[in-house]
Amino acid sequence: MPLDETKLNTLVEQVIQDIGATFHAPLVLIGEKLGLFKAMAGAGLVTPQQLAGKTGTAERYVEEWLTAMASGGYVDYDPTSMTFSLSPEQAAALADENGPFYLAGAFQAATSAIKSENIIAEAFRTGKGVGWHEHDPGLFLGGERFYKPQYMMNLVSSWIPSLDGVDAKLREGARAADIGCGFGASTIIMAKAYPQSTFVGFDYHEHSIMQARKRAREAGIEDRISFEVCAAKDITAKNFDFITMFDCFHDMGDPAGVARHMRSILKPDGVWMLVEPYASDKIEENLNPIGRLFYCASVLLCTSGALAQEAELALGGQAGETRLRNVIKAGGFSSIRRAAQTPMNLILEARL
Repeated sequence: MPLDETKLNTLVEQVIQDIGATFHAPLVLIGEKLGLFKAMAGAGLVTPQQLAGKTGTAERYVEEWLTAMASGGYVDYDPTSMTFSLSPEQAAALADENGPFYLAGAFQAATSAIKSENIIAEAFRTGKGVGWHEHDPGLFLGGERFYKPQYMMNLVSSWIPSLDGVDAKLREGARAADIGCGFGASTIIMAKAYPQSTFVGFDYHEHSIMQARKRAREAGIEDRISFEVCAAKDITAKNFDFITMFDCFHDMGDPAGVARHMRSILKPDGVWMLVEPYASDKIEENLNPIGRLFYCASVLLCTSGALAQEAELALGGQAGETRLRNVIKAGGFSSIRRAAQTPMNLILEARL
């Protein structure tokens, strides 16, 4: 069959774009690490010499870095003055690391996940899983940096208020569990917002729990927050008013078993909130940039992580709402509704 040159050229262009993006990723992290983006924020038009002087870096490297960033649309270039600048939007995404729109940190997760290529390839051959703890250590911090801006932007302002009665209960004083908490970003955000409530973060990954405890100490909220090394199905504490899982339910090797256990530790009038990657039930409707991100991450992290556990069911990073609902119902929850959504997430409310 003869080749369709138009289709071939389109594919070649896509491949070139993707290869360029792969090379681009570590340069973003270099710009973040050396303070290049921060130095450009609010500085107006700058030359490579000026930026190098501000950051104590070598001008020739900075010159090449700036052109690389400009080619990707991460900085702006003015050909008249031959200078570079960072727009307010670029600054929000690349220079304000404590802001809700920060994206540069997410590249740490991506570049760290790439380092698992060899062990994932071997898992393809054996069918075995690859646990979260087996990945490059940069992934643990990178994962938090990927998700934290979304939680800062949405968790207290819209996701919790979208749940029936939960915001009021937390303000009055409730007992909450954040399962799969990682470095504790979501747990700490909630504990700060609801000082009358107590929060326990659970994660099987000891290194993450150690970091979460450190961050809680630094935030000065140890009186109402604690963290425990424990897998979801091994939690012995009971009678929680509120349980949360952020972008981790689909990573669990026995999600139906986890749902059953959540039923056993939740109060009869309690609420379980699940934040999961946004996905349609139809594969063809997920073949877009967000779906691509989550499908690729799922191969490297989510599906492989689930297969490293009981492997009863590996939902994957694009499970879709119907599959999630079915698994949750199998765990004994009778009321499940979509409480909110963003371009990146589905927020489900489950009740007994």
